[in-house]
Amino acid sequence: MTMPVNALSSALQQMQAMAAQAAGGTSPAAEQSGAATTGGFASALKASLDKISNDQKTAIGESQAFELGSSNVSLNDVMVDMQKANVGFQFGLQVRNKLVSAYNDIAQMAV
Repeated sequence: MTMPVNALSSALQQMQAMAAQAAGGTSPAAEQSGAATTGGFASALKASLDKISNDQKTAIGESQAFELGSSNVSLNDVMVDMQKANVGFQFGLQVRNKLVSAYNDIAQMAV
């Protein structure tokens, strides 16, 4: 968390890769990051769930290290990582709710 410029450039690269993928092309950054290019929706969903899980594990690990008095973990880092994990979880929950709603709409369609 001591290098915010790298985090911003990483986020910018991810956004550019998503924009290129949405436009129909693939970028080298998307291929290097392991983005879902051939697997489609299922692999993208799995990658998102894995990222949410990893963010939560990281946040829990940092909070435990802080509680044990580790000198290289600050309270600011713990709080930011906990909020990132919470936002990721809330996002995943909303995606799940939208998927269930879409499934119900499709299931109720007259054929």
